[in-house]
Amino acid sequence: MTRDAVYGVTKFMDLTEQEFKGMYLMKPKTPEELKKTFPGKPEIIKQYRSKDPLPDTFDWRPNGAVTKVKNQGVCGSCWAFSTTGNVEGQVFVKTKKLVSLSEQNLVDCDHECVQYEGQESCDDGCNGGLMWAAYQYIQKNGGINTEDSYPYEGVDGSCRFKNNTIGAKVTGFKMLPTNDTQMAQWLVENGPIAVALNAEWLQFYFGGISDPYWCDPKALDHGVLVVGFGKGKTMLGADVTYWIVKNSWGSSWGESGYFRLAWGKCGVNTVPSSATV
Repeated sequence: MTRDAVYGVTKFMDLTEQEFKGMYLMKPKTPEELKKTFPGKPEIIKQYRSKDPLPDTFDWRPNGAVTKVKNQGVCGSCWAFSTTGNVEGQVFVKTKKLVSLSEQNLVDCDHECVQYEGQESCDDGCNGGLMWAAYQYIQKNGGINTEDSYPYEGVDGSCRFKNNTIGAKVTGFKMLPTNDTQMAQWLVENGPIAVALNAEWLQFYFGGISDPYWCDPKALDHGVLVVGFGKGKTMLGADVTYWIVKNSWGSSWGESGYFRLAWGKCGVNTVPSSATV
């Protein structure tokens, strides 16, 4: 496949840079700051080696582990969508059943806090949150509701969690290797991965394989879900390996709600994580 990223008219083009950041992204943090917010003592997989050779391409969508693209609306709840996407995938890998989970459950009910360097960082609905804190909330809460039983509204509301409509439970979480090849090996064998990245450049993304030189890997401001990877070429003929990433801005954005990003770009490989189920 020979194609560079295309940037142009998107549904966000009438917003200023600051409006876009304020409505759809979170306050940026460095990977080092985020790593200090890991609650407790999570398993940290620094190296992952597969016995099988890594394929050139892999995609969990046709393999059944990914729900339809969702839309966070004008709410900084990307962290909730990244969390549910990962847990949905983990449940599928374990049970072969795909159940859409409730982001609104997390927005309304998850106020899990983590302490670091005398500061406190809490999941805060439309004001942002952390995927690993959300895993901890689901574990402590005894589960997360299904999407059907607790549909998304895109605003902060009162908690309406119900014990009789739980769609998934988790036993904990782990942080994954930051090496792209090892991330890909883990993904093939274990399911989609929750990641954080710098997403300012996505305001005008239209499609194609993106290899942006202007994104800041030290300013992570958006939670998304890596569902696969592939290989391609730029229009200048350069080889590139890219991630296939599920976003939460609706199917009318990007490549039917997805984007492709070159390995190692925009901080995508700095704090990958997964729940355990």
